[in-house]
Amino acid sequence: MARSTFNSADSLVEYLDLETLEENLFRGQSPQVGWQRIFGGQVIGQALVAAQRTVAPDRGVHSLHGYFMRPGDPSTPIIYDVERIRDGSSFSTRWVVAIQHGKAIFSLQASFHKDEDGLEYQEGMPDVPAPEDLPGPDEIQAAFLEGAPEHIVKYWRTERPIEVRPVIMEHYFTTKSLPPIQHAWVRTLGPVPDDRIVQASVLAYLSDMLLLDTSLFSHGRSVFSKDIQAASLDHAMWFHRRFDFSDWLLYTMDSPSTSGARGFSRGSLYARDGRLIASVAQEGLIRERD
Repeated sequence: MARSTFNSADSLVEYLDLETLEENLFRGQSPQVGWQRIFGGQVIGQALVAAQRTVAPDRGVHSLHGYFMRPGDPSTPIIYDVERIRDGSSFSTRWVVAIQHGKAIFSLQASFHKDEDGLEYQEGMPDVPAPEDLPGPDEIQAAFLEGAPEHIVKYWRTERPIEVRPVIMEHYFTTKSLPPIQHAWVRTLGPVPDDRIVQASVLAYLSDMLLLDTSLFSHGRSVFSKDIQAASLDHAMWFHRRFDFSDWLLYTMDSPSTSGARGFSRGSLYARDGRLIASVAQEGLIRERD
């Protein structure tokens, strides 16, 4: 990759793109920004691109289920091996294995559906402040980061292709138990191409942000807490409606259960106009350590 920065929608789309090696075989790269391991959303997004490229263009992804097996190495390319499980009259199923150093680091099963009309219903979007009424990056740094632990300061000052505006940030600075509910507006820094494959992979990428952290709210912790080992274990996503990235999306999350050193979280992604565009579920490791 020629690009040396990772702070725009263009750079995100570039890294989610894949090189075709052979039929059903693809290669992806990771941004070289000093991360110790690959962000899970990147592997989800790239694996989805690999699967979608083996499916007829009139079939969009409607669900995916993935398992994280090993930490990804950002310095090494990722090989994506796609198995064409089935192509029916309306649905196609694919299985993708992401490989590094000869071992599987992630597997994804995805189902694709030919568009058709049907019954319509959705749960309403929560009533939260608009993104324009919430602190932006500069305001977050000025209002919240002075005197904050170094690792939290570093996280919020790191340039990313996705801007996040949380409705609350209290959980980063307190050890008291909070309701395990989180709302955040998210948007790409720049336009995303009007391409169904690209848009789905970008949405899958950002769906891995913030979700695991929500399971720690009730314990007065965050993924930045020094006594917590946190990592995504599995990730599921359902795509309900067509969308684009021309405006902010609301990511609303809750965590109904933590047990056995694992936290379970659910998420819903809404367009600004209130349309529910996707649902997410994830279980992650939240192991206490000395």
